[in-house]
Amino acid sequence: MENNKFLLYGANGYTGRLIAGLAASYGLVPVLAGRKKKPIEDLAKELDLDYRVFSLKDARSLENALLEVPLVLHAAGPFQFTSRFMIEACLVTNTHYLDITGEISVFEQAKKYNDKAKAAGLMIMPGVGFDVVPTDCMAKYLKEKLPDANQLKLAFASIGGAYSHGTAMTMAEGLGEGSAARINGKITPQPLGKKGMWLDFGLKKMFVMTIPWGDISTAYFTTGIPNIETYTAASPKTFKYLKWQKLYNWILRTSFAKNYVKNKINQKPAGPSEEMRAKAKSLIWGEVANEAGVKISARMVCAEGYTLTAMSSLLICKKVLSDQFEIGYQTPASVYGADLILEVPGTTREDIHL
Repeated sequence: MENNKFLLYGANGYTGRLIAGLAASYGLVPVLAGRKKKPIEDLAKELDLDYRVFSLKDARSLENALLEVPLVLHAAGPFQFTSRFMIEACLVTNTHYLDITGEISVFEQAKKYNDKAKAAGLMIMPGVGFDVVPTDCMAKYLKEKLPDANQLKLAFASIGGAYSHGTAMTMAEGLGEGSAARINGKITPQPLGKKGMWLDFGLKKMFVMTIPWGDISTAYFTTGIPNIETYTAASPKTFKYLKWQKLYNWILRTSFAKNYVKNKINQKPAGPSEEMRAKAKSLIWGEVANEAGVKISARMVCAEGYTLTAMSSLLICKKVLSDQFEIGYQTPASVYGADLILEVPGTTREDIHL
């Protein structure tokens, strides 16, 4: 097998197209794949790449495609519905698995394949994009600075960005479902926006509130810190309205409400324009604390989220194809360290001196 070749499933999606277009600059050759023939075929012609068309539920076609490559980068969400098909096919075909999820449930499900992946000599690493490379690296960085930390807070925000259809659809699936935190080592359901605070991200001060980000799962694996909260930027007005969510969450969980939101999403552009992505920035903040009350904080400025996802996922693809991997279930920083994010262009990191 060629050591620069991998399968990119979901190549016709917004993020998949970005990854496909950038792959050559990393010396990589993706085989484009997805279930819709025309967009996959058109993109393959545009980029002069090979392609495959099949549904994830077509096990034979999926396994045949995986037998041609040592690695798959799975970019077709919502991953709570798609990841299991791909991971199980990878175990059959001895193919390394990467994806760009940020869903807690997907990380937790992927962990259950750890023993089988180790027995097969494979790595399973979900979350190789903006979800969760920057925050996972931040968690690892802070843990190394305060080894006895028992609390971790992570936050992210964006200046000038926008959501893609795929991200918005995943969010629509989670309407009315609340949030989660890691408390004493256990993932614990909580109301969305249970906590809020103002943070100085360096470039801008922003209000943030708690959400169910993937690090509730991954940062625990990476650091072992038993208490973890994750935050994102939100308007104080939204935070205030969420105090009444018990009254309306049942409505948001209905198929009618979710389908209404999905229809609205489909009427919007596929994602941020190239010009918007070039100007936008992602902001990351993290803080650890120990039982003695010692606190250490840091922050990062990174490329726009979808741009970062394309670059970080390809960076990790290249590492795996160069035999830089650990078998079993893994997280980005657990294998590649806290400085992995500094290999992504446009990243700066600084300690915050309180």
